[in-house]
Amino acid sequence: MGKNQWVTKHQGEWTIKGEGNSKATKVVSTQKEAIKVAREIAKHQGSELIIQGRDNKIVEKRRNLY
Repeated sequence: MGKNQWVTKHQGEWTIKGEGNSKATKVVSTQKEAIKVAREIAKHQGSELIIQGRDNKIVEKRRNLY
């Protein structure tokens, strides 16, 4: 199983980060796009997708994307 993928807002942009990583895997302009990218990464790695809202509170967790 790979690292869980986190979608978070940072400095006005949306980032996709592997859990525990210090750098973003990818930075995009919309949450929708970030979720799409993170979902594919999580699916390939057999991990979870965790989505944070604008206030950095977890709004959704998605498991078993494969």
